[in-house]
Amino acid sequence: MRKITYLIGLLVAFGLLAQDKTAMKYAKTITADDLKAHLSVLASDAYEGRETGQKGQKMAAEYIAKHFESLGFEAPVDGSYFQKFDLTESAIGSVYLRRGDDKKVGFEDFVYYSSSETSGEEYIKVIVADEKEEEADYNGKYVVFTADKLGGLQEKAEKAKEAGAGGVIVILKDDQEFQSFITRYSPYLKRPSLQMDGRDNESNKLIIGDMSMASWMFDKEFSAIAAGDEAQVIFNADYLDKPVGTENVLGFLKGTEKPDEVLVITAHYDHVGIINGEIHNGADDDGSGTVTVLEIAEAFSNAAAKKKGPKRSILFMTVTGEEKGLLGSRYYTDTDPIFPLENTVANLNIDMVGRVDDAHSENSDYIYLIGSDKLSQELHNLSENMNETYTNLELDYTYNDENDPNRFYYRSDHYNFAKNNVPIIFYFNGTHPDYHKATDTVDKIDFETMEKRARLVFYTGWEIANRAERIKADKIKEEKVSGE
Repeated sequence: MRKITYLIGLLVAFGLLAQDKTAMKYAKTITADDLKAHLSVLASDAYEGRETGQKGQKMAAEYIAKHFESLGFEAPVDGSYFQKFDLTESAIGSVYLRRGDDKKVGFEDFVYYSSSETSGEEYIKVIVADEKEEEADYNGKYVVFTADKLGGLQEKAEKAKEAGAGGVIVILKDDQEFQSFITRYSPYLKRPSLQMDGRDNESNKLIIGDMSMASWMFDKEFSAIAAGDEAQVIFNADYLDKPVGTENVLGFLKGTEKPDEVLVITAHYDHVGIINGEIHNGADDDGSGTVTVLEIAEAFSNAAAKKKGPKRSILFMTVTGEEKGLLGSRYYTDTDPIFPLENTVANLNIDMVGRVDDAHSENSDYIYLIGSDKLSQELHNLSENMNETYTNLELDYTYNDENDPNRFYYRSDHYNFAKNNVPIIFYFNGTHPDYHKATDTVDKIDFETMEKRARLVFYTGWEIANRAERIKADKIKEEKVSGE
């Protein structure tokens, strides 16, 4: 009996060792050179910043689909790699405030932001807030707040709305602050917006102006304007709406033993397009995550070709519309989950993994992990073990803190899985000065570091897909995770 037990122990040990060597063999196919080759295409000027619904995004979708096809993956959307859906594009038209024939023009004299319905010219009553008043009743009026800086706007706007305000007008007392704001943000806020469900009539109507605009509205010197003062002006905001088609890109590798259990590996392949004539290539955000998915997919495909395919199925999904509000992943989870969410064992989401932030300038061998322990301690422990066994990166949990003011946990595509109680890990390199700028280019990517991070995701996915038991969501609360 002792000999039999010993032999079984040897066989088990040998099997585990072989699995480790197999994982290492295919992880090595993920290389810095291959990552660079893919990214040099997808983040090139030819792809025009991959704006959702535009030419460059469509080109990127075709590139990704052809890669999945070359790997022999199933096309899981009724024989297609594309999960197509429509969004509503809203382009802002004429925006102004008017008193008689005298106008203040939107994005020149003030900034306007809202996704609410508009109906052409309307008289609005304007009242200066009494911030000491605890229980105001604004009854549809636009409430004026003054501020030195823009901090705390959301809280003020929400309180005014709760008190019945029809909109909020913020007057910046610092002229330099206002000029900086209007110069920096007008190009973004004038750009067409995209919505999945049409207009959000619960959205605040927000106007940001300067002291001269306040004097103009109330027809008196700014210093003479006091709490409770009222005025009436005409406000106009027109939008031109049209449908815009876009698509997630899905490649499916069927599991050998438990095909109904699905691991989903995601990244968003859209970016912000062309702004003020400058192409925003989005090399790090999120070209880096997209090409990491492509390389991990190829590693698993190579293993499957040698009959070493994963026991569980893997869905490789690059999603659209992340920059517009996590729209592509929300469409998948909330409208058309190609594979039932109850059969989805985990989501590994990769969003910005190609750069090194200032906090790690002395040691680039790190990655921020967010959310690994939110729903599953087992997933967190597995992730730690894979890193300790294979990659030895510094796993930084700074942004995993519940009190993190950046709230990154709610700001990438994993969140749409997490809110449906699917365990997730979000891989992130942190922010940098080129974030959402035209300077986020391929030449600034650290491909050697990116290779190590990609291999960590691969090893984690390998273990999730091949372990005997599916990952347990052992920290689910009675209510779904709530976000912004």
